Amino acid sequence: MTTRDRWQSLESNSSGHEPVLVEEAVALLRPRSDGTYVDCTIGLGGHSAALFEAGAGRVIGIDRDAAALSQTRARLGSWGDRLVLVHADYRELPRLLSERGLDGIDGALADLGVSSLQLDDPQRGFSFRNEGPLDMRMNQTEGPTAADLIRGADEAALADVIYQYGDERHARRIARAIVRARDRQPITTTSELAAIVRRAAGGRGWQRIDPATRTFQALRIWVNRELDGLDMFIEAAVVALRAGGRLVVIAFHSLEDRIVKHTFRRLSTRGPHESLQLIEVLTRKPITPSDSEARRNPRSRSARLRALERVA
Repeated sequence: MTTRDRWQSLESNSSGHEPVLVEEAVALLRPRSDGTYVDCTIGLGGHSAALFEAGAGRVIGIDRDAAALSQTRARLGSWGDRLVLVHADYRELPRLLSERGLDGIDGALADLGVSSLQLDDPQRGFSFRNEGPLDMRMNQTEGPTAADLIRGADEAALADVIYQYGDERHARRIARAIVRARDRQPITTTSELAAIVRRAAGGRGWQRIDPATRTFQALRIWVNRELDGLDMFIEAAVVALRAGGRLVVIAFHSLEDRIVKHTFRRLSTRGPHESLQLIEVLTRKPITPSDSEARRNPRSRSARLRALERVA
C-alpha cells in the first residue's frame, strides 16, 4: 500500500480533506523513528498522518484554528503521545519549541493558505459560495474579522489590499463600491460582499473564475496577516533544524511563493566572512502537483513546494 493509499484510507471518513503534495513532502522530509518533526499548519492532519505512516517518531502539530485541532485530535488519537497538538501561530515556533524543552528538530512542514475545513464551512466566512458571516479569521479567538476591517478601512487602503493581495485590476472600482455600500448599511455577510464586488467588477457571460474570487482572497490574506513574518519564520525554522534536518514549505499564492523563494536563496548564499554554508536548497524549481492530483483535487492546482536542508 502506498503512502497515498494509507492516508486516503484515514481520510475516507473526513469532510473530503486531501493534503496537497503529500508523497513529495514526506519523501523530502525522510521521517525517522527517532526524529521529531513539526507540522506547522496541521489542519486536519493529512500530512502528519502520512509522516507517521512513513515512520516519524514524533510530530508536533501547530494550528491557529481550534476547530481543526479538535477534529485532528479525534482523527489521529491512535498515535497517542507521539502527537503533540498546539493551538498557536506557526510564526511563534521558537517559543513553542523552547517551552517544550526542544533544542532541535529533524524536520518541519508548513502548508500555507486556507484549509478545506475553513473553505467548506459557511459559518467561517471564507467562501462566497454559501451565505455566512463575513469573518475569515483562521483563529476565531482573536483579531478583527473581515467585516471589521472593511468597516474601518479608507477607500485607498482597501483598494491597495485588493490589488496587492488579489492581483485584481478592478481594485479601485471595487473599493469605491464597497465604501458606498457600507455608507448605506454595514456589510456583514459573504453574499452581500460578493454581490457588491460582482457588480463593480463587471463582465458579462461566462467567466473562468467568479469576479469575487480575487477580492475574497485578498481580504483573507489581510485578515490573517498571511504574508507578515513568513521570512522570519523560515529563518527561525532553519535555526531550529539539526544538521541534516529539512524544511518543506507549500505555498498557494504567488506572493507567498516569492517570499519563500527569496528567503531560501538569501539563506543559501554565504557572506564574505562565512566559512560554512547554512542551508542547501533542494528544489531548484518548485514542485507542483501532478496532472492526476490536480484532476483529483482541483484546490491543489496552484500549490508550489520548495524545500531546503540544514547543512551546517
